[in-house]
Amino acid sequence: MSLSGLIQFLIGFILGVTLLAGSGAAAGYYFLTKLSTPPDRPTFAEEKPPEPVAKAQSSDAKSEATPKPQANPSPSPTEAQLPPGSYTARVTWAEGLSLRDGPTPDAARIGGVAYNQEIIVLKESDDQKWQQVRLGEEGQEGWVKGGNIERLD
Repeated sequence: MSLSGLIQFLIGFILGVTLLAGSGAAAGYYFLTKLSTPPDRPTFAEEKPPEPVAKAQSSDAKSEATPKPQANPSPSPTEAQLPPGSYTARVTWAEGLSLRDGPTPDAARIGGVAYNQEIIVLKESDDQKWQQVRLGEEGQEGWVKGGNIERLD
């Protein structure tokens, strides 16, 4: 074997090892960055807002000329009659709150309250750590951890 053949072999070997190591490092970096980002927060069925009902568009002139009945909007929690001693509030905890059937962390979870959702605070527990709330639209009642809401009125 000649000296030039040996040098060509060594240069080719070094280039091959460098390409394999570089591509392995790039692939490892790609997968590590993908695995280090947290996944999106799941949305549960009780947290999804109700989907609006789509109205069918009619091209008939007769149906456009007839007056359409106006639906009475449901009163918001601030417009509804509140029980004595209660007030409206908005959830400030970014992940939302768990709605429980009692004022303890061990109580069963009966639902959830989304971030920025308006609720009615009915009363507070004796130790001021829990608040009994009513969800405005559904009327569901339960307990949430105190200090995670902002009073609106």
